[in-house]
Amino acid sequence: MAGLEICLGFVFAVIGILAVFFVISIYNGLIVLRNNMDKAWSNIDVLLKQRSDLIPNLVETVKGYMKHEREVLTEIANMRASLAKAKTPATKAGASEKISADLKTIFAVAENYPKLKANENFLELQKKLMSIENQIADRREFYNNSVLLFNTRIQIFPDSIVAGIFVMKQKEYFKATEEEKKPMEVKFQ
Repeated sequence: MAGLEICLGFVFAVIGILAVFFVISIYNGLIVLRNNMDKAWSNIDVLLKQRSDLIPNLVETVKGYMKHEREVLTEIANMRASLAKAKTPATKAGASEKISADLKTIFAVAENYPKLKANENFLELQKKLMSIENQIADRREFYNNSVLLFNTRIQIFPDSIVAGIFVMKQKEYFKATEEEKKPMEVKFQ
């Protein structure tokens, strides 16, 4: 009888130890996903900052040529300030999408200004900004994939139990607002 009790005690101890390791394994997996998501967001943030740093140079270059498009230049400066103040993925996405639309407008309007189109500084800034826009799109996709993996893991069993214990909540996707999904209108003066 004593041998059976010892054997059962050993089995329960092994099951308990395995359960603890199982919970630790799930927790560590969720932490890895969360850190990947945070890294992906930081990568987007770096690109948004780089783009934001180039905007004043673009505005100064364009200012002399585009006297009639002052409101576009003012709007892009205002959106740059909004981006700097934004804290959440949703607010940063909104400001970022508006800046992207304004940059497209500036580049489209530039077609009406042959001297501006030929300006070496403008061409270099345009090339850099378009490169950053493409990188932002790529990084945004990677970030959203990271969010998808994390959100899925914290919703499925048994990971949802561990996520609940450690109060892990779903994360927001980096997405455009309904306003930004509307077609862009370019007006030539």
